[in-house]
Amino acid sequence: MSSYQYIIIGGGISGLYAAYLLEQRGISDYLLIEANNVLGGRLKSMPINEDEAFDLGATWFWPNEQTQLSNVIHDFGLTTFDQYQIGEMLIDRSLLIPPQRWKQHSPESKRVKGGMKALIDKVVSKLDQTHILLSHQVVELVQEDEHTKVHVKCPNHEIKVFSSQQILVAIPPRLAVSTIQFTPELPVVFKEKWLNTATWMAPHAKYIAVYDHPFWRDQKLSGSAHSSVGPLAEIHDASSAEGSAALFGFIGLPAHARKTIKDVELTQHCRNQLVRLFGSQAATPKSEFIKDWAKDSLIATEDDQSPAMGHPYPPMKSPDKSIWQNKIIGISSEFSPSYSGYLAGAIEAATLGIQTLFSKTQ
Repeated sequence: MSSYQYIIIGGGISGLYAAYLLEQRGISDYLLIEANNVLGGRLKSMPINEDEAFDLGATWFWPNEQTQLSNVIHDFGLTTFDQYQIGEMLIDRSLLIPPQRWKQHSPESKRVKGGMKALIDKVVSKLDQTHILLSHQVVELVQEDEHTKVHVKCPNHEIKVFSSQQILVAIPPRLAVSTIQFTPELPVVFKEKWLNTATWMAPHAKYIAVYDHPFWRDQKLSGSAHSSVGPLAEIHDASSAEGSAALFGFIGLPAHARKTIKDVELTQHCRNQLVRLFGSQAATPKSEFIKDWAKDSLIATEDDQSPAMGHPYPPMKSPDKSIWQNKIIGISSEFSPSYSGYLAGAIEAATLGIQTLFSKTQ
């Protein structure tokens, strides 16, 4: 049985950034375990060529508000660009009347050149990748004396067991308590709070259409639209920094309704809506993508099939009266006190988790 000082569960941006912070402190005695065969978690970009990719997960950040994330992106040498917002937006209230044009007033947001995948790739490039284990899912944590035994399901379904002094939980709290058995059990109230913390992005689905030219801009439109008709409830210009044109939208149909519709049919409905809003040129995209996060069992649980009313309120990172106290520390975005559920929250939660880790050892 291999032993590590630290084990990180989850290879999204919070887990990867926590690993980076450990290595910055000169610590190499850790293992990062990711259930998926790729890293990134809820940061997922669809590449269309060597330099361009469109985000199917987290897309924007707000540099004037999210200064820590902005500094991280800058320090990693990534190129950013403004979200396109020039022109009017459309308000779509009925199939019986044309959409109305409104002046757009939105806070300045930015995107990362090459998609958020560029951020993941940059963090990974800074790590010793021999400490990353893909396609392995943590299924049980067993507390024994001063160590935790971490039971991990391998791709061949066999179980490996690792040992660690400290567990950093970099997957959403609801997912953690829904998919991992804790022995002994977590305190009931603490477990319920983790279970009741909505996983941001999990109920949602995104659609992207890629074009040769941003024809909506010729109409003095920003590409943004809000619709009560659907199927896309919110639409934005998703064009890349290099010039590839695209529109993307959040699909307004709830997860249970999306399960009854094949992706090819849903894609057609989304395309028809873009034609109705932006004209006939929207009928012939070069490519289209749908990512339904509610169908991703490594992100969403049954409790995540209905959208949350807002960004989740951060639960406690660790039980305060339990054998598990400070043995597990939650560091996913949901634990961020300032930006729970946002990309900036993942950076903040990872940073605070590492600070907690070392403050209790001093």
